[in-house]
Amino acid sequence: MTVLVTGAAGFIGAYTCQALAARGERVVGLDNYNDYYDPQLKRDRVAALCPQTDIRVLDLGDRDGLAALFEELQPARVIHLAAQAGVRYSLQNPHAYVDSNLAGFVNMLELCRHHGVQHLVYASSSSVYGDSATPPFSEDQRVDQPRSLYAATKAANELMAHAYAQLYGLRATGLRFFTVYGAWGRPDMAPLLFSRAVLAGRPIEVFNEGRMRRDFTHVSDIVAGILGALDAAPEAAHPHRLFNLGNHVPVALERFIEVIATAAGRAADKRYRPMQPGDMVETMADTSRARAAFGFDPATPIETGLPPVVAWCRDYFGADA
Repeated sequence: MTVLVTGAAGFIGAYTCQALAARGERVVGLDNYNDYYDPQLKRDRVAALCPQTDIRVLDLGDRDGLAALFEELQPARVIHLAAQAGVRYSLQNPHAYVDSNLAGFVNMLELCRHHGVQHLVYASSSSVYGDSATPPFSEDQRVDQPRSLYAATKAANELMAHAYAQLYGLRATGLRFFTVYGAWGRPDMAPLLFSRAVLAGRPIEVFNEGRMRRDFTHVSDIVAGILGALDAAPEAAHPHRLFNLGNHVPVALERFIEVIATAAGRAADKRYRPMQPGDMVETMADTSRARAAFGFDPATPIETGLPPVVAWCRDYFGADA
């Protein structure tokens, strides 16, 4: 039975394809290789992590192309990771989020419904908690005060999946990811931005004067959670579920930078800035629901997970990149 992974050339997607193939699944990926960041990094990521995965180049907005793909593959399960990512980018390019995260998500829901997909696992985000929740964030807290359009689209995805589950019996699981990092990560996120800047001796911008805490979660723990959720499909009586996937240990931003600087072997040149629109001061996942449902047990502290990221940046981008 085929597992379709959307966003397969993305950071989490490529690792997910790798893990599925390692356990003998038939995996087909989908990605549009857009230029939100360098498409060559995506191609290199696929070549390094999942070179044998059959990845089809297709956009979520191509309804006819998606329909033909589902007709060909008849996937039993779908892991939907494709989306327009980034909180700050949504301030400048809102239509990209509507097209991909809303219209594209409806396309996936419709195809899963009409092709009898047994289980849809889709990516949500810790950003949905916005201003209405208090740490540790639990799935029972409100998510109706998002701080960005990106967060709003992810909260909308959860409502849309819930509606399809109730109307059509589509079994769906939403996963709220908390600040995922690792080698081959996204170059627009702090782990790579800071690592590359420190390695090159460039200054880094530290927002909210450094008074921020994040639940940094290593990609290996996230992928273990994705596969765990995939294998634990919801019951027909409760076809839609939501889970936090985080490390449950928030880290001060200053400590995060300190670990990077130590791994890089040079001090960080920090430039303090005010809070950015759309950002959250602190994130922290309550993961008890995921632990009870499929044994989710993240085990990677930043002291273990960050040095390989710095080493990979040095190898891939060069010390002065």
